[in-house]
Amino acid sequence: MSEQFVASNVNPMPRIGEKAPNFEAVTTHGTLRLSDYAGSWLILFSHPADFTPVCTTEFIAFQEIYPELKKLGVELLGVSVDSLYSHIAWTRNIEEKMGVRIEFPIVADLDMNVAKKFGMIMPEEHSTEAVRAVFIIDDKQIIRAIIYYPLSAGRNMSEVLRLIQALKTSDAHRVATPANWHPGDAVIVPTPTTVEEAEARMMEQDIEVIDWYLSKKKI
Repeated sequence: MSEQFVASNVNPMPRIGEKAPNFEAVTTHGTLRLSDYAGSWLILFSHPADFTPVCTTEFIAFQEIYPELKKLGVELLGVSVDSLYSHIAWTRNIEEKMGVRIEFPIVADLDMNVAKKFGMIMPEEHSTEAVRAVFIIDDKQIIRAIIYYPLSAGRNMSEVLRLIQALKTSDAHRVATPANWHPGDAVIVPTPTTVEEAEARMMEQDIEVIDWYLSKKKI
């Protein structure tokens, strides 16, 4: 009975390629809805708790990449189950003690509405704290990538930024990006889908043909 009860009260976790679930929430920048970000990309990320050491380092790190994200047309929105007043006190503390002003909003998700919609609560880790989740949502409000971290490990901002750049490059040029790709590296061109196209690919001169199914080019 208890297992059935728990299952019935857990929202399905959103998946890559799905529309991100909309919400309305109180934040440190006033009331915001996910739909307010339509037309721009968004990194929605959760953290376990205010005034904790790993989360503090992460917020400073997110703020450090925020100017570069804005140049790419990407906004940041943090989420935790702490209160609005806790968020305000914490960000003021970060500015006072560490000299970093947090410029992006933080959702005060006391009822865990946002965290549950996005599958940010992991009962095995903690029943009331959000794990370190990262959702990359595009300008059409489609979830393009999801990254989860355990409570004990802080996030890698270089990878978050690299992933945004890879997704935007793939969209702009209709290509894929290989392992360890960074801007300026060669990208992977679409694989042929017929025998004739595969044979023609082997004859192409303007791209790096490793084999018919794996070819790269500079953009």
